[in-house]
Amino acid sequence: MITIASWNINSVRKRIALLERLAEHTAADVICLQETKANVECFPAAEIAAMGYAHQAVSGFGGYNGVAILSKLPLGNIQRYPHCGRNDARHISAEVGGVDVHSLYIPAGGDLPCTERNPKFAHKLRFVDAVADHFAGNHGYRDPVVIAGDFNIAPLPADVWDHEKLARIVTHTPIEIAALERFKRSLQFIDCVREVVPEDDPVFTWWSYRAADWQATNKGRRLDHIWVTQPLKDRIGGIEVLTDIRHWTPPSDHVPVVLKLSAA
Repeated sequence: MITIASWNINSVRKRIALLERLAEHTAADVICLQETKANVECFPAAEIAAMGYAHQAVSGFGGYNGVAILSKLPLGNIQRYPHCGRNDARHISAEVGGVDVHSLYIPAGGDLPCTERNPKFAHKLRFVDAVADHFAGNHGYRDPVVIAGDFNIAPLPADVWDHEKLARIVTHTPIEIAALERFKRSLQFIDCVREVVPEDDPVFTWWSYRAADWQATNKGRRLDHIWVTQPLKDRIGGIEVLTDIRHWTPPSDHVPVVLKLSAA
């Protein structure tokens, strides 16, 4: 069994104590982080190694973006990918125990769902298409691949607190959902959460900081995902969204998703 956790930590240095709590809570073998907000030279590598994660793949971009793969197991073939001509630390991969693990941070896309009036939204769609092309061109359907990360898209009606209202809001618009579906088809990926939880059951991984009582209002979205390719489908031993971690302080607005893969 190998346990893989994924979390948009919203600053690894600010929440280093929470990362240690997550490691203890889940006993994860691999932790994929997004939005680390730390250059490689500022990344708290020694502190994380002391938690048991001596093997680290890190891509940093100052106080923005940033992705990492932390592992108790050796990492091989570490790769960093500058999609859309931008080397902005949104995608990194490494081989762990014969599985190609990717930590991915798709751009948020701004507030206006219009490609002509909002360059950030246009870039988001180009980025998703570029990632889809990357996987279609560099992997085969029989390759064991895990993608874990903040996709900033909630694809299903039950992935948001109000489907009709959110259909006009960035993260749940039809054009974003279509782009994500193309990405999913690139290698016939399996959405691990929806492999276990019925599609009409609400599941959220993100709640706005603006809500005074996020749990009572529960206006969430499922923006964080773990996907696997078909060869790993039968190895899905469990998937969990750690909602209670949203109470930890200082909180990230995202909560971790944890996948258990049985032995090959």
